[in-house]
Amino acid sequence: MEFTAGQIASLIGCRIQGDAEVKVNRFAKIEEGVPGCLSFIARDSYLPYLSGSRASVIIINQSFKIPSDIKSTLILVPDAHQAFVKLLQLYHSAKKLPIGIDPLSFVHPDSRVGEEVWVAPFAYVGRNVKLGKGVKIFPHVYIDENVSVGDGTILHSGVKVYHDCLIGKQCILHSGTVIGADGFGFAPNAGNYEKVPQIGNVIIEDFVEIGSCTTIDRATMGSTIIRKGVKLDNLIQVAHNVEIGENTVIAAQTGIAGSTKIGKNCMIGGLLLPMK
Repeated sequence: MEFTAGQIASLIGCRIQGDAEVKVNRFAKIEEGVPGCLSFIARDSYLPYLSGSRASVIIINQSFKIPSDIKSTLILVPDAHQAFVKLLQLYHSAKKLPIGIDPLSFVHPDSRVGEEVWVAPFAYVGRNVKLGKGVKIFPHVYIDENVSVGDGTILHSGVKVYHDCLIGKQCILHSGTVIGADGFGFAPNAGNYEKVPQIGNVIIEDFVEIGSCTTIDRATMGSTIIRKGVKLDNLIQVAHNVEIGENTVIAAQTGIAGSTKIGKNCMIGGLLLPMK
């Protein structure tokens, strides 16, 4: 896709310094910019790259002192980082995924499939699954019986969702994520360990994003719950009966022990939370 500087400025509602008709068709870091690229500067530590940049268009904070010899077209904004994120979101949303059920996939006849759903080759959708409008299922996704997936949710390649789990709308689950595997429940018995059946489920509310190879265990009884707006990085272990509050963000290599309760708007990175 190709856009002029003027079109970009109109999308983010800001003014232009330079040629409004210059065109860009890709993004680049300011230090790697070449003709046809759109870059941005949101920190003054990157200003030394400005004069020598070959990027065609640069989004930049209007508060910065800008040299007079700049050859690139500038789009002057209050916050260049926020403006650039908005453009990336618009660019990403413009990419349309297919619609339809590929003949090389399996969708159980007892499942309910909403409008504009895509089920890719080699995906499996089990009995009594509900897929909401616009759900996108990539290759090698496995969805067990009695699962519900809300409108607009995307399950990337290799995601596994065990039986009875509920996933809200506008969620993104990245490759290798496992939802609803058994919690680590074993009872000592005569010198051995006896498995305790894990009969609960996992509930993931709306607008949750889960990184690659993160695992969320089903509850022993009741539900493991990931509340609205939570963002989980790659390689996180969420044990059985955990509850994570709204809009909490957790970075990679965090382990959360069973029955831990985490509140709203928390920020956690790379630590192990003890059982309470």
